[in-house]
Amino acid sequence: TPQTKDLVADLSDDAIWNLKRGGHDYRKVYAAYKAATEFKGKPTVILAKTVKGYGLGPHFEGRNATHQMKKLTLDDLKEFRDYLRIPISDARLEEDPYRPPYYHPGPDAPEIAYLLERRKALGGSVPERRSGQGAVEMPDAKTFDVAKRGSGKQQAATTMAFVRLLKDLLRDKKFGHRIVPIVPDESRTFGMDAFFPTAKIYNPGGQNYLSVDRDLVLAYKESAQGQLIHPGINEAGAVAAFTAAGTAYATHGVPLVPVYVFYSMFGFQRTGDAFWAAADQMTRGFIIGATAGRTTLTGEGLQHADGHSPLLASTNPAVVTYDPAYGYEMGHIVRDGLERMYGPASEENNADRNLMYYLTVYNEPITQPAEPENLDVEGVLKGIYKLAASTTEGPKSQILASGVSVPWALEAQRILAEDWGVSADVWSVTSWNELRRDGLAAEEEAFLNPGQDAREPFVTRQLAGAQGPVIAVSDYMKAVPDQIRQFIPNDFATLGADGFGFSDTRAAARRYFKNDTHSIVVKTLQLLAARGAVQEGAPSYAMDRYKLLDVTAGTTGGAGGDS
Repeated sequence: TPQTKDLVADLSDDAIWNLKRGGHDYRKVYAAYKAATEFKGKPTVILAKTVKGYGLGPHFEGRNATHQMKKLTLDDLKEFRDYLRIPISDARLEEDPYRPPYYHPGPDAPEIAYLLERRKALGGSVPERRSGQGAVEMPDAKTFDVAKRGSGKQQAATTMAFVRLLKDLLRDKKFGHRIVPIVPDESRTFGMDAFFPTAKIYNPGGQNYLSVDRDLVLAYKESAQGQLIHPGINEAGAVAAFTAAGTAYATHGVPLVPVYVFYSMFGFQRTGDAFWAAADQMTRGFIIGATAGRTTLTGEGLQHADGHSPLLASTNPAVVTYDPAYGYEMGHIVRDGLERMYGPASEENNADRNLMYYLTVYNEPITQPAEPENLDVEGVLKGIYKLAASTTEGPKSQILASGVSVPWALEAQRILAEDWGVSADVWSVTSWNELRRDGLAAEEEAFLNPGQDAREPFVTRQLAGAQGPVIAVSDYMKAVPDQIRQFIPNDFATLGADGFGFSDTRAAARRYFKNDTHSIVVKTLQLLAARGAVQEGAPSYAMDRYKLLDVTAGTTGGAGGDS
């Protein structure tokens, strides 16, 4: 048109052919961005016209097939080289068109000097990983004493046992300032409102309103110096905060310990991709799945009934998963996690310091025992230890239980002894996931070292000499305890909570899923009967005696307990 002709009247033919679309003209892009940054009062939108595949040649540029085209032909590669003015000869490209050589203009090239100069003017390489910080001074050993004491005559859920430990860690003068508690919505559910008056909720602008609970002792308090992050019902934002705090050791040279507490169903289920991104960024910290298990939070509906988060967590190689039954187990696990992630580097922990510890804790109050003497701490940390040996003479069996199901296993041990004369040892499994990883690692070592003595998996070694069938129980899908099946030479059966949740009492839900105390008893008798260790009719008689098919006859578990 005459108008466009006038626009280029003073340009040579070469200049016209060198014209670029606006979105690819760096002068125009710079001018537009400069104008946008200098204009005040209103937002500025920059419309930039670009071509998909720009610079890749006529066979790629602006074609719908761009996503389907994976490799440049030799001719395309040469044209691309010419377009970018890269000094690589045809002969070198023809040597292997699928592996073209890399080209660097050299550290003294003006292009490199310009890039480094601009990066320096922008503040240097940001973000920059600085992973060589010194060891963090660990909390005093006495800080963990609260986890060892038990609950005495009272009952306490493992969630409350963890919160009490976290409270003492926050008070530790050498270490407490590094902890960043993160709770998306449920602080009061978890008993963490006790942190409000002292640690306070972080808000860079402070608190600019009167909270509705301001007359309460544990009123909501925000502060620019707050330590607790409370993003509202926003698990995605909470994981973002977790990642920011958990990578502060590298991005800011300040090791922080994020402790992200949430309803366990809304962690790996809802934000699993964010946890994967956190692992990619080498995030360190603690992930606490509270109100865990498929049957402990039955009143809040099926969406809250977590029966599989340990399985989802097992797919993330950076996540170390534990399902502790008691507070003293948790104390050792948390202390070990702090040492591995933040303690002095050593040959043992240097390779895997970039970890996230996932602990599942429950909201059902139980009697928390004090730490027993001569506790098998190695077993606690590696995944399994003998909790209660049977004192009964009779057919032998082994009950493996985790988390909230451990008290059910102990009750089943008593019933088997008193009603059936069966001797059942009870083992606390603190981590099905870690036992599986250890077992797979042992198999891999044997595979790569043929002809050499193979290392036994830890769970196989722990159960060496344990007689009778093994019954594994948890408040999760059967697939969770099933992870260790291949490493158990004994007859092996699992009990769990497959399917969706069950909105009723805890006792009814456990009877429905057949993972309660009497289900453990019947399954044990069934395996013993199959090997002729008890009468053939014992399982059927026990099923009728305990009304195993009647969900209203369940007795396993208590009521109440927000945390």
